[in-house]
Amino acid sequence: MKKIALLLVACLVFLGTSAQSPNAYKIFRSSSESISFNEMVNELALTDIALFGELHDNPIAHWLQIELCHRLNNKEKGLVLGAEMFETDNQLILDEYLTGLISQRRFEGEARLWNNYKTDYKPLVEFARENSIPFIATNIPRRYASMVASGGFEALDSLTAEAKKYIAPLPVEYNPALPGYQDMLSMMGMPGKASSKSENFPKAQAIKDATMAWSIANNYEEGKLFIHFHGTYHSNNYEGIVWYLNRYKPNVAQKTIATVLQATTNELSEDNKNLADYIIVVPERMTRTY
Repeated sequence: MKKIALLLVACLVFLGTSAQSPNAYKIFRSSSESISFNEMVNELALTDIALFGELHDNPIAHWLQIELCHRLNNKEKGLVLGAEMFETDNQLILDEYLTGLISQRRFEGEARLWNNYKTDYKPLVEFARENSIPFIATNIPRRYASMVASGGFEALDSLTAEAKKYIAPLPVEYNPALPGYQDMLSMMGMPGKASSKSENFPKAQAIKDATMAWSIANNYEEGKLFIHFHGTYHSNNYEGIVWYLNRYKPNVAQKTIATVLQATTNELSEDNKNLADYIIVVPERMTRTY
């Protein structure tokens, strides 16, 4: 009987250790040291520009974005928000909505909003509206990015001066050797031997990165914290937006956040180390918003 009791206790201990409660996320520094969300918030409050890289369909990233805004809005610095999901030529209608000149129905009907706007980005816009916080549309109009994807940067030369106001200043500096742009060629199955057409694919990414960085630099206000939301690929490994920001606004302090999926959140995998100043690890089985 005693042996049976001991066996039952051993089984309960095993079950307790092997079936731990799941974690929705865990945050690590680039060095793989784990930190709390509050620690990250307090450190971001001291910087000038925070670049929040998300996975577009990840509910944890979107939840932490709005939580970050609420926490940082109570800090000493004022906020400015901006996002990849809004194109520069939509700034007017975005401003009209934020200042109450047009209705929510009119704004959502006329702005070119992403399909997951209502679940994932509307909370950020409404937060800005309720707190009188500027919200900057930073991304290049998609029609111009499409022109680059088809005809390279040269295709933009034919645009009018008015159209060029919505794009980073031309000619755009471009480094095709950056690993992120090289990876895009590899994903197309053409590493090192890309055709002129396939070479335009990373150029289209670069014109987005440059325009977002230019928009951030132009709307940064000294003494305020600019928080920018974008796909994590745009700032991973301190490339993309970061590379261009270092040219447009070299003396402004930046911090980057990356979002990654892993089988477990216990520790940061080798592949994800040094992606950003802060890496948010989310379980691979986490549900998606679309």
